Amino acid sequence: MESRFQHIFLMPTFKAQGRLTLKVCLLGVLFSVSGFSAYAAEPGDLELEPLLVREPERREVEVDDLDSEDFEIGVFSGVMNVEDFGSDTVTGVRAAYHVTEDFFVEAVYGKTTLGQTSFELLSGGAPLLSDEERDMQYYNVSLGWNIFPGEAFVGRRWAFKGSLYVIAGAGSTEFGGDDRFTINAGVGYRLIATDWLAFHVDVRDHFFESDLLGTMENKHNIEFSGGLTFFF
Repeated sequence: MESRFQHIFLMPTFKAQGRLTLKVCLLGVLFSVSGFSAYAAEPGDLELEPLLVREPERREVEVDDLDSEDFEIGVFSGVMNVEDFGSDTVTGVRAAYHVTEDFFVEAVYGKTTLGQTSFELLSGGAPLLSDEERDMQYYNVSLGWNIFPGEAFVGRRWAFKGSLYVIAGAGSTEFGGDDRFTINAGVGYRLIATDWLAFHVDVRDHFFESDLLGTMENKHNIEFSGGLTFFF
């Protein structure tokens, strides 16, 4: 009987406590939602870290500067085939002035020794020329044009500046006691090894008229040579 009365009187108490607890929970949820909304509504309160851009590491490359001088002088040697006289060694010197990056003026002096003609070998008679007259020398002044400047690669580590050029000019050829007006034309390649040294490979045709064998004929004399020059 007593426990029944206790149950009757405690029921309102438990219900009142439950309602109070529910109200407290609802108030907490409302405060949380309102606080989040107020915080989210103010973007200025957000602190953003600055964006960092990492600079790439750059490798230092050393490039040799070419001399500013435009003069070039050097020597060459090779083989020259003189029509009717066969082939022999040719040597000479050259000097050039580079007017611009594309054009240059070149002066050349060369010398070779003529062999015997087929007529002399077959006839067995007296030679057409004396030993002194067989010394052939020529000089000319030419204009060159660097048509394909660029780089030449040697292996995987070395690159050199170079240029393919064409050249043509006029001069004189002396042998057999006579001077012959000569036109020359050809093609060459210049490889610049350092800021003061260059290598050349050339093929040229020296064209003149000659009546040494009795009739006037046009003679083409092909020269293959290689050499080195110095800038100063």
